This record gives sequence, structure tokens and C-alpha cells, in this order.
Amino acid sequence: MTAAGPLAGIRVLEVGELVAAPYAGKLMADLGADVVKIERPDGGDPARRRGPFPGDAPDPECSGLYLYLNANKRGITLDLTSPDGRATLERLAARTDILVHDVHPDEMSGCGIDYDRLCAINPGLVLTSIAPFGLRGPHRSYRATDLVSWCAGGLATLNGDVERPDLPPLKAFGDQAGYQAGLNAVIPSLAALFARPLTGHGDHVEVSVQECVAGILELTFEYFPYCGLVASRLGAKPIQPLCFMECRDGWIFVCCVEEHQWQRFVELMGSPEWASLEIFETRLARGKNFDALRIFLQEWCRDQSVQELYEAAQAQRIPFAPVSTMGDLLASPHLAQRGFFAELALPTGSVRVPGAPYRSSVAPWTLRRPAPRLGQHTDEVLRELGAELADGTR
Repeated sequence: MTAAGPLAGIRVLEVGELVAAPYAGKLMADLGADVVKIERPDGGDPARRRGPFPGDAPDPECSGLYLYLNANKRGITLDLTSPDGRATLERLAARTDILVHDVHPDEMSGCGIDYDRLCAINPGLVLTSIAPFGLRGPHRSYRATDLVSWCAGGLATLNGDVERPDLPPLKAFGDQAGYQAGLNAVIPSLAALFARPLTGHGDHVEVSVQECVAGILELTFEYFPYCGLVASRLGAKPIQPLCFMECRDGWIFVCCVEEHQWQRFVELMGSPEWASLEIFETRLARGKNFDALRIFLQEWCRDQSVQELYEAAQAQRIPFAPVSTMGDLLASPHLAQRGFFAELALPTGSVRVPGAPYRSSVAPWTLRRPAPRLGQHTDEVLRELGAELADGTR
């Protein structure tokens, strides 16, 4: 491991758009790999147009999503649908360790992404293909947005108002399926790279976005073989309070599943007379009568400060949790002390983005370079390629 990162010296090609492959490339770039992002010449990665933008003024070089996902990479433009573009891709793949992409299975061959062909050029290449439903199976040709992947993976049906199972399913905010796929792409890619000295060859890693989502459903699959039930939102909780409450300056999660926790919460509220009512006597009774209990709790919580209530509950060993907003995270003294956020330079200033959620004492994460402008490093990368071909090096 060097100061440049544990993957220093590893070459990665990324042919990706929006989230899945770009996030995989980002994770490897953050660990020190030389990641070259290939974009279409006609506008590049659609993330450039997704935003958010400074001052809500669209600018393909300032999209917050694009800047976050593509820092620490170099960027080139290639038209992979043209013979010249595919020929250049082959020359680049010949000197590459990992090629990660999320080109649709029906379009891979037309873009020159063919494992047998690339493997013949570079037997040590690890080709990682991310597809909505994988490269094999009846649904291989299906296309999917993040919403479709979230639903196809089974998470949407479990997400929503647990006390209103009659309401529609919900997906999580953002492109979470893409992030799951990107993370799941990196691990087997690096494993294949790790195994290469033993096997003498690379590998073709296939990642199904649907299966990445289904794989984080915890033990919900076991409801049927164990209980004969199809997992779903559970509806009203039998034990209460276990809910979100609105305070005067935000939200807090209230958790009193044990009797001693409830009694300490009652004391914290000043032992109000209503807390001694028979309908709130046990946790099961509180669950059964939560419609009434919620009114009393909400009336009291609405006058409290989130942080003060959280600290008071902590002191009494009651497991409450503040609900952090994005503003709370950006202003967090804890995250600031840990140096979690990084400043990305923009033509008009800078923007703060999340850094790496890990720490390494030998090779700490650094922001080595901002996300590339469209085609910024095309000449540089092709000159390097020509020089290597000329002197016969890798």
C-alpha cells in the first residue's frame, strides 16, 4: 500500500452513466486506482443534466450528482458505436485491469464490450457488467429505471406507512438501487483481480441490479418457509411507543419497547396524570390504544427541542434518536471533526460533498482531482496509450 491508496497502479476503465457503474468507479478511484471514465461525445453522462445545480442554473460541468460520483477520475470522450471508437476501446482494454460498465445487454456488442473478444486481447482483464436483470434469464433484455429496480427487487412493497398497509408501496429517495449495484460490483471485481495471480486470467463479473436489491431484504424471504407468510408491511405495531414524533425544531424517533424505558419516559415528561390510565398500563395496551396515546405524546413532544430531548433521554437510558436533516449533517460537529465532507472546486466557487465513510491510517482518502470536464483528459490518455504502444510496455 502506498500513500496514493491501496489500489495505486490499478487501471480501471468505466463506461457508465448516472449511478451504478460511476459509483463503482468512484469507489475504486477513491482507493487510488487510475479510473478513466468514457463518455459519449454528444453530451456525456446524463448525470451532468440531472443536477442539482448551483443557483438552479443548469450547467453540465456543475451537476452535484455528477461531481460527487466522478471525482478522482480522468475523463475522455469516445463514440463506442463507431468502428474507431471500438478500436480505441480495445487498445485501452489491452492495458486495463478492470473494465466496469452498465451498458444494456442488448447494446454491449454494438459498443465493443464483448468479453471473449476483449479477453483474447487482454487475458488478465476483469470485465464487470452491471445490468438491470443480469446478462442471462428471460428478463435480460428488460430495461429499468431506479424505480423499476426498487420494485422488482421487492423492497418497495415493504416500504411505506407501516400503519397504513392499504396505502401504495414506496421507493427510497434517490438512485439507491444504482448505489447498491455499484457497491456489489466493486467487491467481486477486486476479488477477481486478487485471484488473477493464482488463476492466470481475468474474469467476467455479472451484476444484477434486481438481485442487489433483493439481497438486502434481510430475512424476509424466510417468512414463507418458516411461517407460510408472504412478508409485507406489518401494519400497526403491537408494542408502542415505537414511532416518530414532531418536536418544535424537528423530528425524533421515540422507542420505549421495554416497561422500564416507558416508566423513565413518563418521569421525563413529569409523570402526567394521563400516563396512569389503564389503557396505557402495559406495552401491549399502549399498542392497542396508540391512537389515543399518540395525541398525548405529540402534544408534549411538540414543545420540546430535539437535541435537548435526545440528551435527556440518553441520560435516562431511553433509546431515542434525532432524525437528521441534510442541514443537520452538514453542520454536525462530529462529522466536521472526522473530516467527512470535502470541498469540490467549481468554476463559480465550491460545493461540499460527502467524502469516504472509512479511514485508513496508511493511505488516508484524499480528493486528488475534481470530476473531469467532458473530454478533459482525452488527449492525455490517448498520448499515454500511444507512448506505451510505441515502446511495447503494458
